[in-house]
Amino acid sequence: MPNLLFLCHRIPYPPDKGDKIRAWNILNHLSKQWEIDLGCLIDDAADIQHVPFLKSRCRSVGAFRMNSRLSLWFQTLRRMKPGQPLSVGWFHDPALWNWVNERISTRHYDAVYAFSAAMAPYLVGPNHPGRSCRRILDMVDVDSEKWSEYAKNSSSPMKFVWRREGRTLLAFERWAARQFDLCTFVSTKERDRFGQLAPEADEYIDWVENGVDMVYFSPDRQYENPYRAGGPAIVFTGTMDYRPNVEAVTWFATEVMPLLRKRAGKYSPTFHIVGAKPARSVSELAQMPGVYVTGAVPDVRPYLAHADVAVAPLMIARGIQNKVLEAMALGRPVVASSAAFEGVRARPGLDVLVADGAVDTARAVDEVLDGKWGGLGAAARSTMLANYQWSSTLARLDAMLATNRDGQAPALGAVA
Repeated sequence: MPNLLFLCHRIPYPPDKGDKIRAWNILNHLSKQWEIDLGCLIDDAADIQHVPFLKSRCRSVGAFRMNSRLSLWFQTLRRMKPGQPLSVGWFHDPALWNWVNERISTRHYDAVYAFSAAMAPYLVGPNHPGRSCRRILDMVDVDSEKWSEYAKNSSSPMKFVWRREGRTLLAFERWAARQFDLCTFVSTKERDRFGQLAPEADEYIDWVENGVDMVYFSPDRQYENPYRAGGPAIVFTGTMDYRPNVEAVTWFATEVMPLLRKRAGKYSPTFHIVGAKPARSVSELAQMPGVYVTGAVPDVRPYLAHADVAVAPLMIARGIQNKVLEAMALGRPVVASSAAFEGVRARPGLDVLVADGAVDTARAVDEVLDGKWGGLGAAARSTMLANYQWSSTLARLDAMLATNRDGQAPALGAVA
């Protein structure tokens, strides 16, 4: 089999959050066709236990433990240079750097795949041996836009920090895109947005969508009902120390739930926030009537399968939201904000309900709970089966990594 060097800024297993879900499914898919050397960083000590499993899928694994967050901040600030984004310094690790250079110096690779822009510096340089093979950088989304959004809704001094990060990271993304043969994004919308921001890189960028494991997220499985509170269950899933998720559940609990609970004579809805590492402000939401915060759960599927409606009221969102795809794959009715729905190939009003603002969001949820959208979940599942199976979405990546008999990569036009 051909040889592939796969770099990732975070260990791609277990697939329990957005970037790791994408990274793991791509790695798992490619491991059936390539001999893979995986280099990655570990930012959570609990993930060290998964290294042996990854070694069963790869020829070799270089997984390096990152320092504590406080140490990383000092390291990042100490190494910061004018015009350099903080996130690049954050993911610079000397041990991974040495591992990558040792592999590239001693092994022949037919292709290199770097997951996230933060991995780009490990593979560039005027005489870097990695330039002799097919090289793909998966930026996933235009991350610089997220930091710019943070700046709009922050106060000093963080407003200036996030504004600087958005500006410097965009400049870095534009540079990184030109250092690789191809740069990919998670949706056509993200690809087109980056093309607008970096017109000089337009011919080097493409897209590979996320998918869903339709067998794992099957509504035909039997799950024990985890809800004990009674009444219709509304669920939100996600890592709960991530700022967009924190803002989304806080807004829904404080602005939408009071509107829904005014209908208590009709039903008494409960809002369940399901996800690891809840921020303090999220945990405190459990003091509100009808709001429950689970923290980490061993399996998110029972919470989705027994929910009457899944919500994704994100105000800041990039790329494709896995929480939306997974709920739809399980055949659940979904009410999503415009930001959370962006990039999803589904039909508003047929497969999913899209609503913004407290009044419209409450109305959409109320209509689902009132039985007015009885076919929504089944339509959602059908759309996921048609559009979002990993084997289908990753066929694009297979074509991008393929080479012609003369050793040259195919033209972008050959990617169907």
